[in-house]
Amino acid sequence: MANGSICAEPVAVQSGPQLKGQHMATGVETTITLVGRSGAKYQLYVYPWGAALKAVGGVYSVLRQDADGYAVIYVGQTGDLSERFDNHHKTDCFSRHRKTHIAAMVEESERQRLVIEQDLIASYNPPCNG
Repeated sequence: MANGSICAEPVAVQSGPQLKGQHMATGVETTITLVGRSGAKYQLYVYPWGAALKAVGGVYSVLRQDADGYAVIYVGQTGDLSERFDNHHKTDCFSRHRKTHIAAMVEESERQRLVIEQDLIASYNPPCNG
């Protein structure tokens, strides 16, 4: 497990400013870089839907993996990433948009989490944030 990991079972190693064209390799950690409307770049670790995350504050994105990369379907923030996302108030929307993964980054400051969340929502306009 790499430093900074928030999950016990990582998937693949990747990084970059683009969501499209990233293909997963099994056995190591996947990361993606999401770019906010402000131009700020945020690196998130990608895990399969249902993975158990640690009880830390963070920003997360619900993703759908397509043939050419990931689609951002929701962006949120929480004080505890270990909470089960299957009980999320947007679960029906996640299912309609065929969620496959969750991406997350640790951020303990609630104020900073809210800033990052709004920056990413403004950039991606995820369908389940509406």
